[in-house]
Amino acid sequence: MSSFEEQEIALFRQRIVRLEEQVERLYKRLGFNMDENGSPDDDPRVIEALKKGQAIEAIKIYREITGLGLAEAKSAVEKIWARIKL
Repeated sequence: MSSFEEQEIALFRQRIVRLEEQVERLYKRLGFNMDENGSPDDDPRVIEALKKGQAIEAIKIYREITGLGLAEAKSAVEKIWARIKL
């Protein structure tokens, strides 16, 4: 690998670190929890449905993501709703 390619890779790695930091700051500002695996609690489709007042749609999406039953998904979505204070 050439010196130029190594420099490019190092620059890309630095940029990735900066972008990850920016995303983490945005998540914190919006009150979301961020983990490496991603969380259904932070799924933008669930959040958007709640913002539109579509709780049933949010529960449906949450169930699709997690495979949980109706009662568990409803409880989880209610907790998300309370956390983001809509």
